[in-house]
Amino acid sequence: MQTLAGKKILLGISGGIAAYKCAELTRRLIERGAEVRVVMTNAAKEFITPLTMQAVSGHPVSDSIFDPAAEASMGHIELAKWADLVLLAPATADLIARMAAGMGNDLLTTLVLATDSPIAASPAMNQQMYSNVATQENIATLARRNMQIWGPAAGEQACGDVGPGRMLEPMQLVEKCEAYFQPKLLAGKSILITAGPTREAIDPVRYISNHSSGKMGYALAEAAAQYGANVTIISGPVSLGTPNSVNRINIDSAQEMHEQVMSLAEKHDVFIGCAAVADYRPANIAENKIKKTDDKNDMSIEMVKNPDIIGSVAALKSNRPFTVGFAAETQDVEKYAKSKLTKKNLDMICANDVSIEGQGFNSNDNALTLYWHGGEQRLPLHSKKELAKSIMQNIHEKLTSSKSE
Repeated sequence: MQTLAGKKILLGISGGIAAYKCAELTRRLIERGAEVRVVMTNAAKEFITPLTMQAVSGHPVSDSIFDPAAEASMGHIELAKWADLVLLAPATADLIARMAAGMGNDLLTTLVLATDSPIAASPAMNQQMYSNVATQENIATLARRNMQIWGPAAGEQACGDVGPGRMLEPMQLVEKCEAYFQPKLLAGKSILITAGPTREAIDPVRYISNHSSGKMGYALAEAAAQYGANVTIISGPVSLGTPNSVNRINIDSAQEMHEQVMSLAEKHDVFIGCAAVADYRPANIAENKIKKTDDKNDMSIEMVKNPDIIGSVAALKSNRPFTVGFAAETQDVEKYAKSKLTKKNLDMICANDVSIEGQGFNSNDNALTLYWHGGEQRLPLHSKKELAKSIMQNIHEKLTSSKSE
């Protein structure tokens, strides 16, 4: 998918071990339609050669402000004007310090000073160097100057230390570039999303839940934020990081989720009920752990219905948001989805067959059919992140068409 078609990205490589990832990063950017030109510091050339970067980018590498041939036409100014985005990866502690000080003592820092294009830096260094007060102050200075700071990640480092300071992986940086250039279709809109499972307590140590990973809901939150929306996600227990620029509220039970949703729904333009909410909960929660006894081979738990979260939102009489539901079914998917769409008075429903291996719960991929009153659209098996973008595009179209009617 040519998500970066026509975009000009100037990749600035400084002298860190993560420089070896830049060949893969360049290849992935070009796959998505970007044109990439490379600038390297002298230290960067100790880790990866200009010849390698020339081969993968398809352009000569620039590495010196004193190159007579390039500077005959003021090459550094030409490069500075050429870029749609300057991506500094890896951005070492030294490069970050020199940029914060406003220095232009090599080609890369000179380009940073000379460009009026947006700049993104992906920090990469030893965890102690990253945590150093000087580095943190330098990064904060660059952020105040509107430089994008992408990362770092945490984990095992080349030196053997473990902690924050790893450069983001090539595909993560590609996704950051895609998000940066994403059209802000939902700018000015506020979107409330539920995600993940709920847990319905039986006693202090046991609960009833389901297999939802929360991946679809979090993908929707990420896509909505990339499209410029103000996003709040109300999340059941999941092992997922909060997407950038998303406000997260954690809950456990369906009742807690219902309370949070109803307190916020009228303040949002769109509500997406993506959580796998338990339909029932135990009528009574034992105060102490229920013990297994030798004289009983079975146990009965009385269950009562949980509140209908999406139905409650769709039934609002004032300030009702555009309401989108999900239907995870194992049979008669279209029948049940259309019935839920009508019965609950939804504006759209996203239906999928979770009985099919490799899609749905706990998977990174899914296939959906979107239904609305008077139409439908099939979204074939794809990553949940790509499906989330398609759903958000559909929501944008419905909001735009309803506004023009």
